[in-house]
Amino acid sequence: MTNEIENLEFEEDTQEGKFLTFKINNEDYGISIRYITEIIGIQKITPLPDLEGCVKGVINLRGKIIPVIDVRIKFGLSELDYHDRTCIIVVNINNKSVGLIIDEVAEVANIPNSLIEPPPSINQGGSSRYIEGMGKMKNSVLILLDVNRLLFEAEAEQVSQIV
Repeated sequence: MTNEIENLEFEEDTQEGKFLTFKINNEDYGISIRYITEIIGIQKITPLPDLEGCVKGVINLRGKIIPVIDVRIKFGLSELDYHDRTCIIVVNINNKSVGLIIDEVAEVANIPNSLIEPPPSINQGGSSRYIEGMGKMKNSVLILLDVNRLLFEAEAEQVSQIV
């Protein structure tokens, strides 16, 4: 039993400061890898009646039905046709699997806490409420998202009904 606990602690430590980076509208974003279940290519999304906003429908991932959100729409950007670089990042949000459609995956980046600053306090409402922090990388800034805040109440309700 002690070895299992030590292994879990070791796994947790290896994920600290690691973020999957990706692009949306040529901007760099990141999500802590501890929330990521897997990354898959774009596939057939089954639309469901009465879905609104960024929830596009569901996918069947090895027999598991997963709701899918288009992050471009979530961020108020125009919808684009999906292409060969479009991916679905399957994340765990509040113990539910949710797919996030993004433009393209970049890499796994190691960003120590010392290089992460809190989000700007310019606009604490609206879309900025799901920004966890700003990661400094070389000559650029990476917007770090808090996956637990990504779904607003209406979207969380839609996802809960699907799951």
